[in-house]
Parts: sequence; C-alpha cells; structure tokens
Amino acid sequence: MKHRSGHPTGSLCVLLASVLWGTTGTAATFAPDVGPLAIGAVAMGLGGLLQALVAAPRIRRESAGLRARRGAVLLGALAVAIYPLAFYSSMHLAGVATGTVVSIGSAPLASALVERTVDGRRLTRRWTTGAALGLAGTVLLCAAEAAHASTGAGAGAGSAGATVLGVGLGLVAGFTYALYSWAAHRLISHGVGSSAAMGAVFGIGGLLLMPVLLATGAPLLDSWSNAAVGTYMALVPMFLGYVLFGWGLAHVPASTATTLSLLEPAVAAVLAVVVVGERLPLPGWLGVALVVGCLAVLTTPAGARRRSRTTSAVVAAEHG
Repeated sequence: MKHRSGHPTGSLCVLLASVLWGTTGTAATFAPDVGPLAIGAVAMGLGGLLQALVAAPRIRRESAGLRARRGAVLLGALAVAIYPLAFYSSMHLAGVATGTVVSIGSAPLASALVERTVDGRRLTRRWTTGAALGLAGTVLLCAAEAAHASTGAGAGAGSAGATVLGVGLGLVAGFTYALYSWAAHRLISHGVGSSAAMGAVFGIGGLLLMPVLLATGAPLLDSWSNAAVGTYMALVPMFLGYVLFGWGLAHVPASTATTLSLLEPAVAAVLAVVVVGERLPLPGWLGVALVVGCLAVLTTPAGARRRSRTTSAVVAAEHG
C-alpha cells in the first residue's frame, strides 16, 4: 500500500488534528487545580476508550488482521499510555513553551529515526527542508515565549532540576508520539482500516491509563469548570483530533504526519495571545511564520511544485 507524502487529504486531516491539539494548553488554564497526570489520563484515556467504542464494529470485523499485527498494536498502545503523562508533566515542570516545543519538536526526528531503522525509509530533501524550517520555527517560538515568561512573575519558570527533568520527559513524549504514530501507520499500511487501527491502539492505551485517572482524577469532579475541561479534552482534541490523525496516517508517512503537527505549538501560542491575553514577541511571530513555511513545503502538491519550477525555467530562458 503506497502512501504519498504530499497527499492533500492526509495532510489536511493532520493539520486539522494539530489545530485541535493546539487548544489543549488554553483549555487547561481553565482547570488550574487539576494536575498534569490527571489531565493527560482523562484526555487520552477517555478519548481512547471512546475511539474504541465507536470503532468496535470495525475492530471486530478486522480482528484477524489486528491479531496478526498484535506486536504493533501493543507497542502503540503502550506508547499511547506513556505519551500524555510525559507530555503534560513536561509542560508542568519545564513550562508550557519549553515542554510543548521539546515534545512536539522532537517527534519528527524520532519518527524519521524509527522509519529509517525499522522500515529502511530514506529521508527526502523535501522532508528535510520542511523539518528544518519547522524545527527552527518552534525553537524561535520557544525562545520568545521563555524570554517573555522570564520577565513576568516567574511564569513557566522553575528550578534547574525541574527544567532538566521536564525537558527529559518532553523527549520521552516526542519519542512515544512518534512510536504510536508509526505503529498506527504500520497497521494501516498492512491493510487494517484506520478506524480499527486507531480504535484498537488507543482503546488499549486508554485502558492502561484508567488506573492513573482513578488515582489522580478526583479534582476533575471538584467543580463544573474542571469537569467541563476534562470532557472537552477527551471529546474534541483527543477523540476527534485522533480520528482525523488516523485518517491522515492512511495517506502520509508517520514522519510527515509528525512534522505537520508542528502546527500545534504555533496554534497554542496564537490562542494564548487571543484567548488568555499573553503577549508574543516579534521573534515568536517569526517562529510562527517559519512553521507555516514548513507546512507549505510539506503540503504543496508535487505537480504544483514541478509546474512552478518549469515556469521559472521558462521565464529565466526568456530573459536570459
């Protein structure tokens, strides 16, 4: 089953998912008393179980294919369970800007490493260019937000040890994000439908997160606002977002999908300005622009790029 990295449908689905994921940081500000483990467990746990419930008929129909690839299913499920705990803890310890950029920014490199090692996939010049732009943009965005936070009342700041631990957990989050993306893509590329693949991987991952939710989730019931945040996180960014992501993985490689998801920190930064009232310095907006450039490189259809190069060559010849 061949996948084209420039397939517009797959790219659009991943970009829409990234926009939804970018709302989670802003949503979490409305439940400040809920800890990062509870936020991660309720978002990915309930969202994953809901995916499995909706996809149950397809999971039953494709159970033979899932059993044949049970190694990928279990590996992906374990990564699904670890990712939100590492991701939200990273933001809690190192600050939202640093935690998000390390987690999301390291995922494309981890995906490329996994695909190169396991599948023997060669990295294209297009992916390298897009990833370089996107990573440069996310680093600029992170630096701008961190500098702005350091001028405020210590927002996002912590001890050096906490920051180092947060960065380490961010790298764990990036690797596990890459790992479950690769596992789901592998299932889909071997004939399992995207709904069944995502439902199985995220459903088992959600079950693994239930003990964490039971142990840490009491604050979610302390107020209507906390419950509303937990419900939103589970239903919209995690359930709907990962349904879209699954559709995207049916058309693009995991390395391309994780690179496209660099849109998430850019969306999070813009929402922080528009909704929360934070200020984003000029280097931060430049970072957002570089991320948009990365997305343009990765989503422009190959035919359009060839036509553009041909037109440029003709113009050059006419004026030569």
